[in-house]
Amino acid sequence: KVKSQLEEKEGKTFDVFTAVEFKTQVVAGTNYFIKVHVGNDEFMHLRVFKSLPHENKPLSLHSYQSSKTKHDELSFF
Repeated sequence: KVKSQLEEKEGKTFDVFTAVEFKTQVVAGTNYFIKVHVGNDEFMHLRVFKSLPHENKPLSLHSYQSSKTKHDELSFF
C-alpha cells in the first residue's frame, strides 16, 4: 500500500517490492519498520505509520532508508 508513495519520493519505479522482515512500535497508532527487497541486491528500510482505527486514515510512508543490504539490521529510526 505504500509502494507508490516510495516510488514518488524516489522518482523511480520498483519491479520488485517484497517485504522480508518487519518490526512494530506502538505509539498513538503503530509504526511498522519494514525491510523491503527492491531488486538485485538492493534493499530499503521503510517506516510506515498506521493510525488508530477510529481516525480512519490510510497507511503513510513516514520515512525510509535506501542503500541497504540483505544483512543490514532492521532498527527503529
